[in-house]
Amino acid sequence: MNNRDLTEKAYQIAWEQYANLGVDTDKALARMDEVIISLHCWQADDVGGFETPGSALSGGGIQATGNHPGKASSISEMRKDLEKVLSLLPGKYRLNLHAIYGDFGGRFVDRDQIEPAHFQSWIDWCRQQGIGMDFNPTFFSHPKAQSGYTLSSKDENIRQFWVEHLKRCRKIAAEMGKQLGTPSILNIWIPDGSKDLPVDRNRHRTLLRKSLDEALAVEYPKEFMKDSLESKLFGIGAESMTVGSHEFYLGYAITHNKLICLDNGHFHPTEQVGDKISSCLLYVDELLLHMTRPVRWDSDHVVTLNEDVQLIVSEIIRNDFLKRVNIGLDFFDASINRLGAYVIGSRAVKKAFMQAFLEPTSRLAGMEENGQLFERLALMEELKTKPFGAVWDYYCMKCGVPVAEDYIAEVQEYESSVLRKR
Repeated sequence: MNNRDLTEKAYQIAWEQYANLGVDTDKALARMDEVIISLHCWQADDVGGFETPGSALSGGGIQATGNHPGKASSISEMRKDLEKVLSLLPGKYRLNLHAIYGDFGGRFVDRDQIEPAHFQSWIDWCRQQGIGMDFNPTFFSHPKAQSGYTLSSKDENIRQFWVEHLKRCRKIAAEMGKQLGTPSILNIWIPDGSKDLPVDRNRHRTLLRKSLDEALAVEYPKEFMKDSLESKLFGIGAESMTVGSHEFYLGYAITHNKLICLDNGHFHPTEQVGDKISSCLLYVDELLLHMTRPVRWDSDHVVTLNEDVQLIVSEIIRNDFLKRVNIGLDFFDASINRLGAYVIGSRAVKKAFMQAFLEPTSRLAGMEENGQLFERLALMEELKTKPFGAVWDYYCMKCGVPVAEDYIAEVQEYESSVLRKR
């Protein structure tokens, strides 16, 4: 029996087991088309960007670790890598780009001078791939960010520089959305904060609010772009106070009808981002998720299929929030094959959605409503050993991408033939 026959046979057995629970696996497969993940370009090159030759990550509380061979060092190399990644992933995707990844033609263009033209080749590439685009201002790795403050800087010249950068990024994002016919999510994250205990937190937060008011004054059609605000508990050089805290941005998002970004690596290790989703969506129209994996203090490990990720995804599906939640990845690992990291992380998130679609939610909710808490917990435990993997493998086969661990060999071949020759 060949692999295709084995996959189909296993799926038939899984179909019957899930049917006994009242779950239609065929419908679950169809719903997977609703899940669109935004691939973060910065995993391909360790957040280096293409502003200047030899650009490298520095400052701002973020750091890629490792030196695996084959890092993308040009736009053409990055696009080639992304095309390979997309060929190994089932379902639908977008591209998430940072401002430092513009096509600057080999000359330096400072961040308060960037224009849509610098990203036109990316827009054209995404159109060729049939995918949408998301965008991020880059408030780190710049001389005007070395003080640790950007939009909340007390230096008016520095503050205005970054306000102008944000204004231009919003214009660029709107052009991306307009040309590609799908809204671009413009996500705002700044590294501003204090390494040691500050006396005056309020002034920095007042300045940040002022900067956001100035930079977000122009209203773009929501069918072109949507603004999102991302908090962080702390970062390198901002251990004692982060200006853009969760409370600050949630308040601003509610007041100004903006998206709030929940990065599950940007909270205290015992906080569950999955628990925040239903609360936030009572007060804002949409969320942006940055899916990552925190390990101790570091927030940006390759996503794996763990309980934190599953809770986030299950909350979305159980409450029918999928149309109100935008899903992106955010990690950067240079210690392993970078393309492999993309594939592992992307598939992990998609697997979590598959598991959520295979849950007999109405049955579990009925038990909960009737006070059958033992029965609810028992069924949730039994679901963990149901043949979810057979449904996942069948989904990959139907999408025409490698099934199960077959992608490992493809990544190894690409490393041998492409990455190690760079």
